[in-house]
Amino acid sequence: QVQLVESGGGLVQAGGSLRLSCAASGTIFGIDVMGWYRQAPGKQRELVATITSGSSTFYADSIKGRFTISRDNAKKTAYLQMNSLIPEDTAVYYCNVKGVRDSILLIRYQELWGQGTLVTVSS
Repeated sequence: QVQLVESGGGLVQAGGSLRLSCAASGTIFGIDVMGWYRQAPGKQRELVATITSGSSTFYADSIKGRFTISRDNAKKTAYLQMNSLIPEDTAVYYCNVKGVRDSILLIRYQELWGQGTLVTVSS
């Protein structure tokens, strides 16, 4: 069974930084796409950033230039470095992975979600 374990959330002042981690546990050959979504109170969940196994990245306009996504394929871990945080970044951040593979040809899970980690940015 594959699980996603997130860490790194917390309370930070505006202008500060946090780094989120998402580690996939279990026997995994590879993961096609790792990413982060967030959901602020009273709002819909939104995509923040994604990174492919080949390190191609996508960023939402709202966080471009402030957040950086990266991954360590050997550790099956994705990171989200968040700098210059603003109160509007306050949300529960969810790790999301797509294409969890048992082999080059076999996908065991199409999509998995982490449990979420709370990021609170105070003004």
